[in-house]
Amino acid sequence: MRLKDKAALITGGTSGIGEATVELFAAEGARVAFTGRREDRGRALEARTGAKFILADHRIAEDCQRAVDEAAGALGKIDILFNNAGVVHGGTAESTSDEAWQETLDLNVTAVWRMSKLVIPIMRGQGGGVIVNNASDWGLVGAPNALAYCMSKSAVIQMTRCMALDHAQENIRVNAVCPGDTFVERWLDEGYFRHAERMTEAQARHSDSIPMGRVGDVQEIARVALFLACDDSSFMTGAALPVDGGNTAQ
Repeated sequence: MRLKDKAALITGGTSGIGEATVELFAAEGARVAFTGRREDRGRALEARTGAKFILADHRIAEDCQRAVDEAAGALGKIDILFNNAGVVHGGTAESTSDEAWQETLDLNVTAVWRMSKLVIPIMRGQGGGVIVNNASDWGLVGAPNALAYCMSKSAVIQMTRCMALDHAQENIRVNAVCPGDTFVERWLDEGYFRHAERMTEAQARHSDSIPMGRVGDVQEIARVALFLACDDSSFMTGAALPVDGGNTAQ
């Protein structure tokens, strides 16, 4: 019950790391609200966990404002914000389309800034809070054929550091979890990158490039998000914590 009496807002909570974090935070005693664009999955998770589902597209400024308003109204406060919603497009500087570039910026960068901007005054008024940003090990190192994604996650890490410095004296901690490759069901439907080739689960879970020889599970990332969200990490702010099977140690 490490989050007993805490209220958490999780973006992009209808699948993958977000869904696992909704389940874990609720199990750890938090009152949880979460957002997503797929209402059927959101309602199912809401029924399963008791968390409040908010239908929202974080590329839209009005949806960000409404999500914060509805979460604060339902929970009474917001102690924790997990900025998890994101998109993964492949492509080099030449092959990345304008549309893919803009969607990556809108969802992976602007939405993180906007949600944080909306929640920080609430946390300040409460006397503190915690923001956890979902970045990536590819925000720490480069990767081939992933220009827009790597750029966006590097921006999230720098945003994390700057917000941590700006708000440390207000008892608002800001950290980033930096997952390596983590198995999500989406890979089986459309491949590693958006609109890529499908793969089998066996192919998806094995990795020759990661020292541990496998990709992560969403629950492994959720547990690190929990660590950063709870008082176990009370002296941490401005950190970018790799959870990548050793990828960035190479």
